[in-house]
Amino acid sequence: MPRRYSAAMHPAIGIALFVGTVAFMEGVAYVAHRWIMHGPGWFLHKSHHVPRTGNWELNDLYAVIFAVPSFVLLLGGVQLGWWPGCTWIGAGIAAYGAIYFGFHDVIVHRRVNHRYIPRSAYMKRIVQAHRLHHAVETKHGTVSFGFLWAPAPETLKARLNAGGNQGVRGPRGGR
Repeated sequence: MPRRYSAAMHPAIGIALFVGTVAFMEGVAYVAHRWIMHGPGWFLHKSHHVPRTGNWELNDLYAVIFAVPSFVLLLGGVQLGWWPGCTWIGAGIAAYGAIYFGFHDVIVHRRVNHRYIPRSAYMKRIVQAHRLHHAVETKHGTVSFGFLWAPAPETLKARLNAGGNQGVRGPRGGR
């Protein structure tokens, strides 16, 4: 029989687990984006580097894939008597997914209509870095794989230039 944990956990520990998980997920997203999506998972991610036709693209399956650990941890922590920290970690993964959706799909790619215009230095930097990432249509030669943190656009432009602008799309193919 699986061990059942007490539901008691100090809220400060839970909040620390939650915040730590959100921060950790930026690293997970960077690694997955750079070495999986732009590696063996390119067959799904490629759809995100070409103009989209319709509301969905194969790349959207990554949202389902990344939701599985969150769902399992929340289920285990809330319903199956697992260690209470599983609930906080699962919630942190879900929160990162929601932040990612809001930033990436809503603000950058405008998959939901809105009137928001990035005005802060941080938002301008992160949006420009993501646009520089999408300037490259191939899985190689791309820059900026993070979602909540990115190097300065000048640094990214220098990296693109140093790579000979390999795979960079023409001026009319934007995403």
